[in-house]
Amino acid sequence: MKERGSDILKEGDVIHLLSRKGRRYQFQLRSGGKLHHSGEFIPHDEIIGKRDGTLVALSGGSRFIVLRPTLAEYILKMPRGAQVIYAKDIGVILTYADIFPGARVLEAGIGSGAVTISLLRGAGEKGSVTSYEIREDFAEKAMENIKRYLGETGNHRLINKDIYDGIDDGPFDRIVLDLPEPWRVVPHAVDNIRGGGIFLCFLPTIIQTVKVVESLRESDCFTFINTIETLIRHWNIDGRSVRPEHRMVAHTGFITIARRVEKPLS
Repeated sequence: MKERGSDILKEGDVIHLLSRKGRRYQFQLRSGGKLHHSGEFIPHDEIIGKRDGTLVALSGGSRFIVLRPTLAEYILKMPRGAQVIYAKDIGVILTYADIFPGARVLEAGIGSGAVTISLLRGAGEKGSVTSYEIREDFAEKAMENIKRYLGETGNHRLINKDIYDGIDDGPFDRIVLDLPEPWRVVPHAVDNIRGGGIFLCFLPTIIQTVKVVESLRESDCFTFINTIETLIRHWNIDGRSVRPEHRMVAHTGFITIARRVEKPLS
């Protein structure tokens, strides 16, 4: 994976140009390249070697701050093949699925790669992430996004297979699903997640969520089944003007979590 501890900007880094109004423009540093924006430009070589957070001026005098994007910022701007799960839900997924350094994680489907990037960072180089995806166009775009942000990842494996047909190479510590019918995976999860392991799925509707919860209960192998959703509201603080933003990011999906046990308590 890319080394992200240094504050020196290097070739290959994904960078955001941040305007005075807070607008972000994303590009990747390439030696000899040139960034064009609204009729102005700046050579990439004038940015490579500078520090993260540097103030730069384009050819026409417009000034921007150069910053490496956080993962949340990268997700908002990265190319998409499928709809992404946003940072407000990914943070909850990582915490409630307890993605730890060294974890062996199975996910399906890969979407545009946002969750995959987060799982890889959480599991670390001693862990591993296996991604099941049946759509080659989604997989190709996701792998591009993963490489662009993380670089080469030797602990990630992509399998072009329908997880509804079964799971290979278990048991896993964690199973994380972003699929329309995760209840069809529950019987496979029973045999491919270790004792105490965590099953988690993300679904847009409560009807789907009810069905997966019922399937988990009927399996008689999962307990502490819990469903949550994440709502986030920004606040404006400017002198004496302190108020919530008029708009908020409300419902995006339901997250259901369950623990694999020998047998639930009756």
